[in-house]
Formats: sequence, structure tokens, C-alpha cells
Amino acid sequence: MSISLLVKQIKAAISNLNPEEVRAGADRRVAIRLIAASADGYAAMEDFLAPPAVSREKRMELMQMVFRADEPGAPERFDLVLYEEHLPLQGEGFAFNDQHPQRAVRDVLEHQQELGLALARNFPPFRRPVVARVIQTIARENALFALATALPNIVPNLVELPWAIGEFASDTAFLTMNQVRMAFLIAAASDAEVGYREQKAEIASIVAGAFGWRTLARELVGKIPLGGGLIPKGAIAYAGTYVVGLSLERYHRVGYGLTREERREAYEHALRDGKGVAQLLLAGMKKVDAA
Repeated sequence: MSISLLVKQIKAAISNLNPEEVRAGADRRVAIRLIAASADGYAAMEDFLAPPAVSREKRMELMQMVFRADEPGAPERFDLVLYEEHLPLQGEGFAFNDQHPQRAVRDVLEHQQELGLALARNFPPFRRPVVARVIQTIARENALFALATALPNIVPNLVELPWAIGEFASDTAFLTMNQVRMAFLIAAASDAEVGYREQKAEIASIVAGAFGWRTLARELVGKIPLGGGLIPKGAIAYAGTYVVGLSLERYHRVGYGLTREERREAYEHALRDGKGVAQLLLAGMKKVDAA
């Protein structure tokens, strides 16, 4: 397949994406209720949600979404409730321990995934955990797609795949489209601008990388024992997507992505991890097909 034809296919695939949906999820305004036994307890939770490193203006903005128990002017309903761990709770909520605050983040994201983007965009402690989940999810989706297209007889049964597969002319077009979707999600979670125009440099890099990953994969597959059959296909899709996600995360966090050598090293590690992911996915697909 010529490069020009593949680029056309990638552009057509990317046209299926709607960054407005990502913006809407990230811009959702959340209301958080805090329950503590003392002023110090409230201060600990507020400082966790709005760390001292954020600007005064940003902290004031965040505190408009955070309410102490029985605070005048608080909304009637809350999206999230945090309470000091030693206190009894009536109703739903998540325990907060100021010595281990990330436990609350983990619990919230596990049980209220729909809030992830909005929490990450606004509250720094949620940012890296949400981005990590996005990267893992999209990398896994791409591994699943790579396997599914090699087993067309079981594609109709793949209820786990959150995309209508449609008539994509090549795996590369779909995988690239999903990486661009990942770029939208990471930008949204990182409190950055989201969209084709706003992220044109990131998107161009992803499209260009669609060709480079295939070359690197051919070099490394021989060095890493992935086994035969479909496993390398899924592992390569996983690894390429995972490393793109890592580079995007660093770009939004510190202003630059992975170096060439860092990408190569990360890809080698991700290829090994991708082997395990592909094996699990393939086993699950065969069980679905046999049912």
C-alpha cells in the first residue's frame, strides 16, 4: 500500500472523531462535599484538592466547586463526597486519609469513572492517575482491534470493543484514529486545549509515527520472544499506542515528550507487556466465540 493512500485512509478514519464530546466530559462542573471533624481536617482535604503549587486564582476557582459540610450556599446534590477516614458516613462517600490521600483518588476513579476527566482537568491529584488509565485503556483497545481484524469470524461477538469497527481499509488507519482520540482525552485531563486545530502538532506527530512504529517493531520483534501467530500483532499495537500516550503525558506535564532513545526503551518494555495483554485478550475472544 502506498504512503499517500494510507494517509488518505488515516484522514478518513480521524474524521469519525468528535473532540466536542471530549470537551463536554472534561468541562463538566463537579460539586464536591467535604466532611471533617475540625478546621484542620477540612484544610487538609482542601490542600490536597488544590495544592499550594496552584496559583491563588486557580485555587479560588477550585474552591467554588468544593463545599464544607453545612456550608451556606452549598448545592443540594453533590457529585462526590469525601470524609475523614475516622468519621462515620451516612450515605455514599469516599474515605480520606491525609497520610495516604491517593487511596481516595484510586477509590473514586474505580467507582465513579464518569467523573474522571472532569476531576483530572480541575484537580491536580487526579490528573496523572486518569491519564494513566486513558493510556492503558486505549492501548488495550488497539491490541484488541489488531487481534479482531485477524479473526473476522468472531468480530460480531466482540461486545467488549467500545467502537463500531466499520469499514476501515487498514489496521493502521483505525489504530491511528484511536491514538488521536487518546490525544484528545489526555489534553482534556491535563487542562489543555482540545481539538484538531488546537492539537495539530500532536496529531501530525501521531500520523507520522504510524509509519515509524512499524519499522521499529520489525527491528525489536526479533529480539523479544513474543511467540507466533497473532500475539505479535496485538503486542505491537499495544506497545506503539502505549508509548505515544507516555510521550503525550510528559508533553502536557512538563512541555516536551520522550526523546528518541526513551521512546525506543519504553517501546521495548511495552512490547513485553503487550505480549501478556494480547494473550489475555485472545483467550477471552476465543471464549466468547465458543459460547
